[in-house]
Amino acid sequence: MIEVTASDVKFSAYRADPEGAPKGAVVVLQDVFGVTADIRKIADDFAAAGYVAVAPALFDKVKANAELASDAAEEGRSLIAEVGTEWPLAAIQATVDTVKDAGKVALVGYAWGGYLAYLAANQVSGLACAIGYHADGVMEGAREKRRIPTLLHFAEEDPQISEADMIQFRASRPDVSAFSYPGATRGFGYAQAPAYNVEAAEKAQERTLFWISQYVVGQGPVQLKNAGAYAQAKVERKGKKKADDMGPPMD
Repeated sequence: MIEVTASDVKFSAYRADPEGAPKGAVVVLQDVFGVTADIRKIADDFAAAGYVAVAPALFDKVKANAELASDAAEEGRSLIAEVGTEWPLAAIQATVDTVKDAGKVALVGYAWGGYLAYLAANQVSGLACAIGYHADGVMEGAREKRRIPTLLHFAEEDPQISEADMIQFRASRPDVSAFSYPGATRGFGYAQAPAYNVEAAEKAQERTLFWISQYVVGQGPVQLKNAGAYAQAKVERKGKKKADDMGPPMD
C-alpha cells in the first residue's frame, strides 16, 4: 500500500508493479465494497500484463481501510453518498499524478468506480482512455461528448441497469464503444465472486487490454472483431449481429 494526498486528505492505495520497465499505468477504481481482494487481484493482473497498477481507497475520506463483505452493499451505498463525487475525483487526479512517470495512464472502474471513470474521463487530466464495467449512473452524463476514448462493458442480466438503458445510452453516445454480455450479471469479471462468468470475463478483459494497449502503449490500430468501430465500416453488415455487440445507434 502507498499513501497519497488529495485536498489535504491522506488516503491509501494498493499498488502493483510489473517486472521490468512498465508499458504505462492503470488506475483501478473500486466498487461499492472498497478495495477488496477482487480489486487487488485485478490490479495484480494489470501488473502481470506489464503496467503499473494502482487502486485508490476512495472511502478513506469518510472511513479508512473500508473493505466490506459481499452482503454489505447498503453500507457501501451509504459511504458513497457520504463521500460524494468531488473528493473522489480529486483523489483520482492525485493517483494519476503518482503514476504518470510510468507512461500514459488508463482508468478502469467497476460499478461505482465505472461511473467515476466515466466522469473522470472528462474531468481528470493526464488520462489516455477510460473503461467502465457495469457503470452505474452513466445515463446522467450521456449527452456530454467524450474527451478521451471510452469503453463500457454491460452485463445483460444486471439487475440495476436495464437493457433499455443500455440501448438508450448507446444511441445517445455513439462515440463510446459499449458491449453487452449475454448471460452475465453484475460482478461477472470478479474471479472470486459467485457471479463470475468466465466467457464474459475473458472477452471483456481481451477488449480492455486491447483498448489499453492501443491508447496507452500506442501500438498501431488493429481492428478487433466487434470492437465497435462502425464508422470505419465500408460495407453493409449482413446477417444477425453478434449478441454481445450492442451495435451502432439506430437512425
